[in-house]
Amino acid sequence: MKILELPIEFEFNGQKNTIYPSLIILNNELTLVDTGYANFLTLIENEILKNGYEMKNLKNIIITHYDDDHIGSLYDFKEKYPWINIIASEIESKYISGEMKSERLIQAEEMLKSMPNSEVDFGNWFIQQLKNLKHISVDEKVHDGDMILDDKCRIIATMGHTSGHISLYFPSLNSVITGDAAVNEKQELIIANSNFCLDVDNAQQSLRKIKNLKAETYYCYHGGKFSL
Repeated sequence: MKILELPIEFEFNGQKNTIYPSLIILNNELTLVDTGYANFLTLIENEILKNGYEMKNLKNIIITHYDDDHIGSLYDFKEKYPWINIIASEIESKYISGEMKSERLIQAEEMLKSMPNSEVDFGNWFIQQLKNLKHISVDEKVHDGDMILDDKCRIIATMGHTSGHISLYFPSLNSVITGDAAVNEKQELIIANSNFCLDVDNAQQSLRKIKNLKAETYYCYHGGKFSL
C-alpha cells in the first residue's frame, strides 16, 4: 500500500496555483481523494497515467468535504467511470447529492451582503461556481472512527472548515491525508483559510487532533506533502 500526491497545476486570476489530490494504491486498486475544480478530470487522469497506473483500476473516490475545488470534477469522474464507489461523510453527502443546500453556498450568499463593492463581482462569481456544481449521490457514507479500504484507513472527523469534513489516517503508513483540515504553509501545518472556515475554533481543534496523531507524513491538498 502507498499514497501518491498528484500535483495539479493551473492558473487562476493570472497566478499559478497547485493543488495536491492524493492517490491511494492498495492491491492494484486505486482510490482518489478529492477531484479538483470543474473540468479537472483530464488533468488528474494525466497525472495518474504519468505515474504508471490505469484508470480502469480506479475503484473509489473519497471526498473530504463539499467545496468547489474538491468536488468540482466528481460528476465527470462518475459519468466516465460509472463503477466508481463514491465515499463521503454522512453530513457532506447531503450537500454532494443536493439533498440539502450546501453550507458553503449559504455562507457565500451571507458574505455577499456585507462585501465591499470592489469584491462584489468576485462574490457573485463564486456563488455561481457553487450553483453550477452538479449533484451526485454518495455510495458509501462514513463516520468518525470507521475503518475502510480493507481496514487500512481510519476516518477522522475534522470539522471546522465544514461541518462534515473528514481526514484519513493510515496507521500502517503512519500518514494522514488532511483535506483542508491542515495546509502546508512554509513547512508548517496550519488551518486552511480562516475566512472560509465555518467554525474556526473547531478547525483549530481538528488541526490539533491530526497533529496529535504524530504521523510521519501529512498529505495536504494545499501546500503539498509535509514530513516530520
